[in-house]
Amino acid sequence: MQNWVKEIVVDSKFENVRTLTDFVESSLEPLNPSPKAIMQIGVAIDELFSNVVRYSGSSNMKLILNVNEDVLTAKLTFIDEGVEYDPLKKTDPDVSLSAEDREIGGLGIFLVKKIMDGVEYKRDGEKNVLTVVKKLG
Repeated sequence: MQNWVKEIVVDSKFENVRTLTDFVESSLEPLNPSPKAIMQIGVAIDELFSNVVRYSGSSNMKLILNVNEDVLTAKLTFIDEGVEYDPLKKTDPDVSLSAEDREIGGLGIFLVKKIMDGVEYKRDGEKNVLTVVKKLG
């Protein structure tokens, strides 16, 4: 059984999304993940990190990448010390409505929930901990 963990901490600034994406992609590259999985992980990183930058008030964010090579899955855990917020409690948008008739916002986390294989949130003391899981095959 081959499991490994890597982590990175970045300042909560929009320009650091590329740093996070490059970190994850280069870490996963030896496993030869599917291009679709890499693209979906990139979308999730962009959306979840952008939310931290916009709304949490945290000065930085830690990303922990936990890989299980036996079942080819990647677990990404986003940790920030910002305002408590569980995005999974927000009602999914009604995508059957036209864009004009829908409430603004909420599509990003909805998309993340659809493209990832698992999404969990917990509050750990003063920290938001959001974890997403993606099968790499």
